[in-house]
Amino acid sequence: MQDPVIANAAGPSRRTVLQAAAVGAVGLTPALRAAVYAAGSDAPEKKEVRIGFIPLTDCASVVMASVLGIDQKYGVKIIPTKEASWAGVRDKLVNGELDMAHVLYGLIYGVHLGVSGPKKDMAVLMNLNHNGQAITLSKKLADKGAVNGEGLAKLMASEKRDYTFAQTFPTGTHAMWLYYWLAANGIHPMKDAKVITVPPPQMVANMRVGNMDGFCVGEPWNHRAIMDGIGITATTTQAIWKDHPEKVLGTTSDFVQKYPNTARAVTAAIIEAGKWIDAGLQNKLKMAETVADKSYVNTSVDAINQRILGRYQDGLGKTWDDPDHMKFYNEGAVNFPYLSDGMWFLTQHKRWGLLKEHPDYVAVARQINRIDLYKQAATAAKAPLPKSDMRSSKMIDGVVWDGKDPKKYADSFKIKA
Repeated sequence: MQDPVIANAAGPSRRTVLQAAAVGAVGLTPALRAAVYAAGSDAPEKKEVRIGFIPLTDCASVVMASVLGIDQKYGVKIIPTKEASWAGVRDKLVNGELDMAHVLYGLIYGVHLGVSGPKKDMAVLMNLNHNGQAITLSKKLADKGAVNGEGLAKLMASEKRDYTFAQTFPTGTHAMWLYYWLAANGIHPMKDAKVITVPPPQMVANMRVGNMDGFCVGEPWNHRAIMDGIGITATTTQAIWKDHPEKVLGTTSDFVQKYPNTARAVTAAIIEAGKWIDAGLQNKLKMAETVADKSYVNTSVDAINQRILGRYQDGLGKTWDDPDHMKFYNEGAVNFPYLSDGMWFLTQHKRWGLLKEHPDYVAVARQINRIDLYKQAATAAKAPLPKSDMRSSKMIDGVVWDGKDPKKYADSFKIKA
């Protein structure tokens, strides 16, 4: 069957592309190599790909690429494997038990730099989603007026005791959102509080027995805490940084080097799965039904299907429609692995003392974020590409991050380690 991408390829002729594919893409010009890859002419070296995931709503594009058979269109079979903790995901990626993972952005960067376990060269192939995490405070705190950052700061100042907050991995996204939010409200996360690490599916149970005052985690566990009557949503992460990067498709540099066509094929399949999820209401509801199953997130469908549509409640009677809810594609805006996104996590790792010295921010981001492979995969999946590898964003405290002077940015915070 003729590949429609080949048939419609602009630039090199179909015959040229097929000839190039026959002899392999080595030594070709970048434009022709891209055309070969986009045409799907280079078969994946590894047909079955084990992708680890944690039970969270944002594993959905990985799961749906497999369930809907989109992976087969690109010549691979995705085998989603459920993992218990981010530390477990890290270890299995590093030792090769997993080929890839639905994983925290900052975990990949932490492993690459050796600040979150064994040091190994890593790769980010794509963003899986934007937005859709939250910070939950216990109902006990809310009853005393701590229903947002300002209220929490007042309570902690007036009622002195040890306050404990949980995140999911020391260099991960949830830790960085939690620290940024606390600091924006004048609370030093290291000096004014105790911070512990808890796997996402265990957050609600730990809060129920009083092990923490608050936590930052992905959905559906914030909404689950409201449904169970033990927590309230103090803020969403999209209120901290609109359209922030969240989970990524991560792997080792070794895997990409050994199986570049496989990496490209899987990325294209998951881009297309994200496009399917975001295509409309029925697709999102079908996704919620699928990932709620015990094989994946293992929760009730109603814990997932509201917030993926932007229908929020805070557990205190307030409801609102949030246009900046979790997105998996958003007309192609979600998946590109911007260098500035990766660099932001490095600035926060430096801010909180996880990195002792300033790294070469741009160089590290270029090593990890495989923009070259992403562009080829996006072409195959007919996804648009941005004009720049960097983007600009305004945070909750009004500070703009654009990646232009990361060292100055990292040193500019009043509250830091």
